[in-house]
Amino acid sequence: MPDFTREMQHGGRVAGVDEVGRGPLAGPVVAAAVVFAAGVPDDLAAVIDDSKKLKPMLREAIAARLPTVPGIEIGLGAASTSEIDDMNIHHAAHLAMQRAVARLPSVPDHVLVDGNKAPDFGCSTQTLVGGDGLSLSIAAASIIAKVVRDRIMARLDARWPAYGWDRNAGYGTPVHRHALTTVGVTPHHRKTFGTVRRQLELFNREGRA
Repeated sequence: MPDFTREMQHGGRVAGVDEVGRGPLAGPVVAAAVVFAAGVPDDLAAVIDDSKKLKPMLREAIAARLPTVPGIEIGLGAASTSEIDDMNIHHAAHLAMQRAVARLPSVPDHVLVDGNKAPDFGCSTQTLVGGDGLSLSIAAASIIAKVVRDRIMARLDARWPAYGWDRNAGYGTPVHRHALTTVGVTPHHRKTFGTVRRQLELFNREGRA
């Protein structure tokens, strides 16, 4: 379970940053930055974990609780599918992280980032592989980013229901892949991703694009 050790070691305003959505075939990549300026309530610290390990109802409950924590600061950022196609998913994820930190009230004293690479945030930064299982701030950021992105994909599903985005969040499930071959590629698909690119090439050869 994550804890607050690293935040306490650095002192000051320490932001945990994480992103969600590197792997899906559709939709934006979303990042969140979280600063627990006054610490984390014990009952909340006991349930915060890597968003991937939490059931959807618990993720939603934690995401609803987080904005009410005294002293908390939350920043959200995203990079669109067109930005992902223009600059690749790695750079787009870093852009989303930078946007999330930029939306905090001010530049933090230190940033903890999930992963082994980080963009320039204009302050000292530490990368943590598996950080969402080590740092409460990163774990909280992962929860917020996951909940926000899932809601975005559910809204897109209302317009493009064939792909099952309200259930698969844009990942390449059999339902999603089948819809790609029968319905086609939407404006929300990442056209540089192999599965989508190959489908576009097939449609072009068949004159269906």
